[in-house]
Amino acid sequence: MSGADDPSTLARLAAQDLQENRVAAAEAKCLRALTTDRQHRDALNVLGMVLHAQGRHEDSVRVFNALTQYEPRNAGYWSNLGTALRATRRYDAALAAYDRAVELGGVTADVLYGVGVLHVERCDYVSACVMFSRALGLAPLDAGLRLAHAQTLVDSMRNEEALATLEGWPRFTGLTPERIAGIAHLLMAMGEMRRAEPALAAVLDHTRGGSPGSLRLAQLLERANRLSEAREVLDRIKARWEGAAADLEVMMVEAALAQRNRAHEEAARLYSEVLKHQSDFLRRHHVLFPLARSLDALGRYDEAYATLDEAHQSQVAFIDTALGKPASDSSPVIELAGAGCDREDIAGWQDVGAPGVEDSPIFIVAFPRSGTTLLEQILDAHPLLRSMDETPFLKEALEDVRNSGIRYPSELAALSAAQLDTVRARYFERASKKVELRRGERLVDKNPLNMMRLPLIRRLFPHARVVLAVRHPCDTLLSCFLQEFRAPDLALICRDLPTLAHNFRTAFDFWYTQLPLLDGATLELRYETLVNDFAAQVRGLAEFLLLPWDEGLLAPAAHARDKAYISTPSYSQVVEPINPASIGRWRHYQRYFTAALPLLTPYLERWGYSA
Repeated sequence: MSGADDPSTLARLAAQDLQENRVAAAEAKCLRALTTDRQHRDALNVLGMVLHAQGRHEDSVRVFNALTQYEPRNAGYWSNLGTALRATRRYDAALAAYDRAVELGGVTADVLYGVGVLHVERCDYVSACVMFSRALGLAPLDAGLRLAHAQTLVDSMRNEEALATLEGWPRFTGLTPERIAGIAHLLMAMGEMRRAEPALAAVLDHTRGGSPGSLRLAQLLERANRLSEAREVLDRIKARWEGAAADLEVMMVEAALAQRNRAHEEAARLYSEVLKHQSDFLRRHHVLFPLARSLDALGRYDEAYATLDEAHQSQVAFIDTALGKPASDSSPVIELAGAGCDREDIAGWQDVGAPGVEDSPIFIVAFPRSGTTLLEQILDAHPLLRSMDETPFLKEALEDVRNSGIRYPSELAALSAAQLDTVRARYFERASKKVELRRGERLVDKNPLNMMRLPLIRRLFPHARVVLAVRHPCDTLLSCFLQEFRAPDLALICRDLPTLAHNFRTAFDFWYTQLPLLDGATLELRYETLVNDFAAQVRGLAEFLLLPWDEGLLAPAAHARDKAYISTPSYSQVVEPINPASIGRWRHYQRYFTAALPLLTPYLERWGYSA
């Protein structure tokens, strides 16, 4: 037998082909080897992995099942069988296979990783984190494990732990361009752009050095508004990519780029094709939300609404499963409306030592999707202002207040000057990890639902300027309904239009009840007026904020394009020129607002909007 036909040689070469993503070549070599020896263990093992890579999971199960029968005490074959079964969603059988692998070969990082991924697929994030943590105890610097654990922590809203997991990533072992891109993507998703930049630079260096890049990099570049680079990376990947699963991932990136280029027919076609293969209802929302946006752009409004309705049902089911209990229609931040300030307590507030206007943050607040990201980009373009994207620092300051034993917000007068100084110092310390304020610069804190924390803003920063963004309530609700919010509490208050209307009403009832009690400089800025009379409104905004005029304020789109990353759903809109296209958009869906309109009527009348 010549060396070229030797089964062991063919199996070794097939494994190398698979590692380098030459899937078809790997399969051909395996089949040649098996023509000579039908039970060649290495050839069957590589073939099973090839079939798994091609999305032919039932065939992969049959191959690995045969291997466990040939060698029932081989832990590796049982582990591979568990992975193949996991892909068919036979989770109990997969767990049994992994258990058998542990029984035969001991607890290994690979097996624990497989079990962790299984729990992720079942949306059991608590168990997944336990498995990944145990695996890291055995392989503490493994890049794949670190990335998987960090992703699961992010999905569980445990961002601080995720950041700790990714700390010192250049020291990790097994760092491929795909994994480095994954690390950059996660850091950026958490708003940690300064930490993400070295990872993004490393991936781009790989690409410039001839690496074909990765899908994660293409997604990263699209999300960073670097569309031509994303297109180049994707085209290189498509020229060499093989495998059914990969095709679906490629189509998702292709659809996203088509959508960004306003090729909505093509985007809708691609998303619909991906949807045919997404049988897991808990994860269909990842495809349904972008599909709905393209259907909306095409004027297929009833289809878009039905798609959104299914998307929200899928997302709520996902959250229910992840939490292990039925999710609430409300959220902790909306529930702050249940307690207001006490007039007598406010009379006892002392401002001695409070920072002045120029040393206080500028707060941009609103109900979500009211134009706050546009306002943020306008202000961030000023050389004396620095924004930090949406951050939870005011929420954490509230936790600091409560941890001091103060009943919020009815006992804020009891905070001593020293306690106030400590809470402010911790707020600015957290902010310093996001942005570096130079002498003379002011911080812009944009987080829409901080409107529910107005008492805290006024107690900590009594001289701060606060901008309330207002938009037609129906346009606001529709825009919220169109978004796939990642934060569970925000996703749940946007689950349907009546729920949105109830939370909108609750938020503004609270705002307008508290505002007269709390003296302070507040500007109410209408989105429609800003868009239609842009220069005059921006000049008025600068005057309110006591800012020297700078022409950069009139070019927010150019400024946004220069930014490396914008974390909000508006990232693709704020890079476009100011236009009124989204004003009155809700009227295409007017018949779906029947239950919501009565709740919104007081604010339609208050602000002079028509129904």
